Amino acid sequence: MEERRLPPVTQLGMTSLALIVAGGIYLASNLPEEVSLAPAIALLALSALLLAVNLLLLARVEGFAWARFFQVAGWALLAYALIAGLIEYAFLRNGLAGGPLVVVTLSLVVYSLHVPMLIGFTVARYADVGGDAEVPAGSR
Repeated sequence: MEERRLPPVTQLGMTSLALIVAGGIYLASNLPEEVSLAPAIALLALSALLLAVNLLLLARVEGFAWARFFQVAGWALLAYALIAGLIEYAFLRNGLAGGPLVVVTLSLVVYSLHVPMLIGFTVARYADVGGDAEVPAGSR
């Protein structure tokens, strides 16, 4: 079986997640005192850029098991949206407000989009494209 050439989705995704985690650690380590948002915003912007590049590269892949990708990524998105919501709630309960709250919220959005994309990609890259027709209608 011939190995398909795929974009470096996993590598870009993990780099993006590392940037998000670094920004979150930076913010959390300096709270509740006043914190400069510039480093966290820069890390967030780089991570969001990597997410956009990753989505663009993945969208250009031909012969990819898209039905399987959306099936898996959709359920993972539901789970990670709930996780991100719980994390957001914890920050709100602890009184985070203003600029730090905006940066944390946007970081959680990038996190909750990128992880399901990585999970869906990991499954779909090994799925048989012809096997997408076998996905039960209720699972889509």
